[in-house]
Formats: sequence, structure tokens, C-alpha cells
Amino acid sequence: MPAVTTSRLHDPAVRGFASDNAAGAHPEVLAALAAANDGHVGSYGADPYTAALADVVRRHFGPQAQVHPVLSGTGANVVALQALTRRWEAVACARGAHVDDDEGGAPEHVGGIKLVGLPAVDGKVTPDDLEAAAVRAAAPMRAPLGAVSLTQSTELGTCYTPEETAALTRRAHDLGLRVHLDGARLVNAAVALGCDLRALTTDAGVDVVSLGATKNGALLADAVVVCRPGTAEGLERLRKQSLQLASKTRFVAAQLLALLDGDLWRTSAAHANAMAARLAAAVADVPGVRITRPVQVNAVFAVLPAPARARLQERFAFHLWDATTGEVRWMTAFDTRDEDVDRFAAAVAAECAQDTGARAGAA
Repeated sequence: MPAVTTSRLHDPAVRGFASDNAAGAHPEVLAALAAANDGHVGSYGADPYTAALADVVRRHFGPQAQVHPVLSGTGANVVALQALTRRWEAVACARGAHVDDDEGGAPEHVGGIKLVGLPAVDGKVTPDDLEAAAVRAAAPMRAPLGAVSLTQSTELGTCYTPEETAALTRRAHDLGLRVHLDGARLVNAAVALGCDLRALTTDAGVDVVSLGATKNGALLADAVVVCRPGTAEGLERLRKQSLQLASKTRFVAAQLLALLDGDLWRTSAAHANAMAARLAAAVADVPGVRITRPVQVNAVFAVLPAPARARLQERFAFHLWDATTGEVRWMTAFDTRDEDVDRFAAAVAAECAQDTGARAGAA
């Protein structure tokens, strides 16, 4: 019988700016998977890799922290929010938050959780708006709030400082609410703010974190981290019921260990952030381009002429963020190279110059 071969079905030279999800896995993560592959170990988390991960997570988040590896960020969010709320309670989040806009209704469909959108400035909610929503939701004909979900970094590439997070968690706890942090890009925020992971989570009063790794070089691995034991009752059962408990958990844990046991999480996030800063600086003075949001992590938001944008999208992958305003989002990743950024920035300048010249000629 002939040997089965796997052919490469994509061009590895193609680089885009659509999402850090488009990047492959970090070579050190792939090496960790290979190292974990031989022989037999316990299943469903009864393995030495998951045990080692528990020690590493306690080092990052505090001695009481508990980790539950899962398969995706959506899965982490759904499991965490179910564990933080009772059946009749709702969850507050920023309007436009990932849990609200980009998870296909998974919190509602799988978790049965009503989401309540809050006003957000640069993607961030305030304690006063949270309290106003909690008071409104306390009416007998409404679903009372049981938790608030914060996104770090936000969907707009901004970061809650430790002080901002602490102010929100204090208000939430005073209101009887638990606090979830959607940390799909928590590591990028930590690098941008010069903080460790604990400062942005446990020390700031967060109860449970959805810890992202896939966007930072993992293959298929995220985790739910309980920072305050006793706040997420039944999480182990919910992880299984929500299809997020892998039988071969060692392979999920091995990826998380590769990123978290040393400095790989930090160096990868720092590189992605630096590439976004490089891109923003390269296009900031291009006629026709306007940077629309603060560039803090690995996201650049901008507006440019629609014809130029359309031509660029024929050559490079990136998303139109807001069709009404023409705002686009450019994302960088751990494997984005200087030459990728420089080539794209040069293309932006050339396409915008073509539109600027056409308008000048018409005038």
C-alpha cells in the first residue's frame, strides 16, 4: 500500500494583516507537541503536562489559581460565563465585545446566557455604566446581572490599565457581580502596559480569565483560569458538557507550557505589538490615510480612500471593520516580519498616491 503524503496546500510566502489567527503555530509550540507525543499517559488531564501547567499558572496568576485547558477562546468564554452565573442571570459586556458580536451567539445558544451591552469608549466600559445597567436589570421583568465580561485587550486594540480593571472589579463586587476577563490577547496587553499577567487579573480583582494562546502562537489551545477559587462552581462539569474537555489534554497543556513556562509568551506578544507600531508609523504620514484608534497592541485601525482599499485587498488580506466609515483593521502576529510590514506600507502609500493623483488631475 503506498505511503500517504500530505501536500502543502498554501503558499507560505503569502502574508496578510487580517488576523493573528491566520498565523501558523510557533516552532517551539510544534516542538513541544512532538515531545509530548510518544508513549502513553493518562487522559482527560490526568497527565504530567497538565500537572506541570497547573504549577506554571499558579506562578503567573497566584498560588490559588486553577487552570482548565480548553480547545478555543469561544469555548473558554462560554464555559467561564456559565460557571460565573446562575441560570436566570445575564452578563454585561461592552457593546461590540467579542463575546457579543463574534461568537455566533455561542453564549446564548450553548450557555443560555443573555448578554447586556454597555456603552464603551475606545472599547472600554466604566464602573458608572456598569452600575446603571445593574440597577436597570434589577427590575422584576428583566434578567438580573450576575457577571460582567471585560475584554483585554479590547476589540479596538486598547488596554484596561490595572487601575481601571481594579475600579471595575470593585464596583462589580459591590454590586454582587462576578468578573470575567476575556483574555484572548491578554499577553499583548501585559506587554503593552509593562505588567505581568497577575497584575492585570488576580491583583486587579478578576474572578475568572479566559486565557488566550492560539492568537499568540499556539496551534489549538486556550484555558480557563480561576483566579478566585469558589467563584466558578461546577466549571469542570461545564467544561465537559460544553465539549471543551479534550481526551488527550496533554497536547493542549503542552502548547500552553511552551508559551508560559518561559518567556515565549512575552517575546511573541512583544514582537506582534512592535510590528503594529512599525506599520502605524510607516503609514501615519501617507496622504489619504488616517489612524483612527490608539495603537497599543497588535492592531492598527485606519481609514483610507475606498478605491485604494479595494485594490489593496486584492493583494493583501485584511478586514473592513466599519463599512459605514470605511475604517479597516490591520492585525500583526508573532511571525510578522519587518519586510512584511514595509512591503504592505509601501503598497498603501502607492495605492493612496494613485487616488490622490487622480483627484488632483480631476480638479
